[in-house]
Amino acid sequence: MKSIAAFLIVVMIWVLGLLAFTSRVERSTPAADPPVADGVVVLTGASNLRLEAATKLLEAGKGKRLLISGVNREATRADVLDVTKAVKPIYDCCVDLGFAAADTVGNARETAEWAKARGYKSLIVVTADYHMPRSMLELRATMPDVELSAYPVATESLNARRWWKRSHTARRMIVEYCKYLAILGREAFLNLGPKDKPAETSETGPAETSATGKDS
Repeated sequence: MKSIAAFLIVVMIWVLGLLAFTSRVERSTPAADPPVADGVVVLTGASNLRLEAATKLLEAGKGKRLLISGVNREATRADVLDVTKAVKPIYDCCVDLGFAAADTVGNARETAEWAKARGYKSLIVVTADYHMPRSMLELRATMPDVELSAYPVATESLNARRWWKRSHTARRMIVEYCKYLAILGREAFLNLGPKDKPAETSETGPAETSATGKDS
């Protein structure tokens, strides 16, 4: 009986978490006007609305450059221009295409490399509403020192308020929630590991430096 009760408690917690997750998705759009950041990054997917939204943010001066992460390897810059509906001079000067990412983990790595190469310390993240919670977890895990602002875009094919009424939307929400939980579990496990200790100093005082001012 105890095992059945424990199982039911776990199921109840899972269901309550799912309801909280879907409510969060529903309330996330329309997105608030984000603060100005160093750059904008958009994670590609089935809908082109997020690409258009990210481009509008760039054109509005919300970031210096835009990274489109996860572009199809067969797509050309002209193809992507048509999809984004961007102003061509801005597109030509300030939009970077990332072809390396094949999933959200890849998006995070590609974005981190781009931000590091550009010296960016703040980014606006654009992706689908249901995909945003997991994306932010992955991005924060990859670049904890970068300030991230979420700009979720509503998914046309997903009724976030009545997601449970159709099988395909219910499946999408449940699968995304399970993936989100998996990332939470991974990060919680990694945080249990030993933390880096600060360098020990000598009892006689701080380490000496060379004549050039650099550590010897």
